[in-house]
Order: sequence, then C-alpha cells, then structure tokens
Amino acid sequence: MPLALTVVLIVLVLTAAIYDFCCRRIPNWLNLAGILLGVALNTILFALHGFMLATLGLLLALALYIPLYLLRAMGAGDVKLMAAIGSLVGPQNWIVVFLCSALAGGVLAVAVAINKGRLQPTLVSVTLLAGELIQLRRPADQYETFDVRSSRSMRLPHGLAIAAGSLAFLVLKPLMH
Repeated sequence: MPLALTVVLIVLVLTAAIYDFCCRRIPNWLNLAGILLGVALNTILFALHGFMLATLGLLLALALYIPLYLLRAMGAGDVKLMAAIGSLVGPQNWIVVFLCSALAGGVLAVAVAINKGRLQPTLVSVTLLAGELIQLRRPADQYETFDVRSSRSMRLPHGLAIAAGSLAFLVLKPLMH
C-alpha cells in the first residue's frame, strides 16, 4: 500500500477510535473525509483502476455492514467508517481488515464482559443471539439488550476494534506476500 494511503488510514482509524471511545460516536465529517480521500488518492495513484478499487472497497463494506446496522448490531458511524476504509484499501484488503476487526471486537467484548463481571450473562446472550439469527429473526425485536440504541445493551466502542483491525492489517500485509 502506498505511503499516502497508509498515513490516511492510520490517521482516520486512530481519530475514529478516540472519538468513539470518548463520545461513543464517529463523526460524519471524519467518515466523509476518509471516503473522499480514499477515492481521490486511489484515483490519483492508480487512475481508473484505483477509482474502481476504491469504489468496490466502499461498496463491499456497505454490503456487509448495512445488514449489521439493520439488525441494530452496529451503529451508522461504524458502517460509514468501514466504507471509508474500503475506499482506502480496496475490496481484497478490506476483507482482511474486516476479519482482523471482527477478531479484535471479539477480544474487546470478552474483556469488557469480564471487566463488568458479566461474562456468563454475555455468553448466554451470544447463544440467544445465535438462536434468533438461525431462525432469521432480528434479535433486537425479541431482546432489547441486542439493540445498540438501547441503554440496556452492553455497547462497545466498535471504532476501537476497527482501528485495531486496521492496524493489524498494516502489520500483517507485508507478511501476506
């Protein structure tokens, strides 16, 4: 990945993580700047091919994250942040960022559950969540605690997990060749 894209990615995800941790939201101006920079830099660096990669990365992120938003499992800022990341790294690299972020999110969730003394109820909730999804039902309709908008849910600053996944991607990327 070119240095310009790497720097923008690092600044984007670290800023988003700080905002999400402190304010529990990721600002639209930050996500929009990330998307515009991703598309513009990729187009400048790689012409039409770069534009296509940026667009496909953005669309892939939206395709995978909008359903999570509709399930009320993810906030809109997280969706837009992943779209911005997709526009910076392209679709193939975004899949690696996504997997690394999912792993980081799982670790973060376990750490928060342990810290709050809620590991056992959280594990029970995961079972209930899986059951609802298997039956093709939106878990938030049955259980308020699965709705990220509810004050009863154990909300995590997912921007932290996305930042950790993005930084892990940057560390792992040279090892993947």
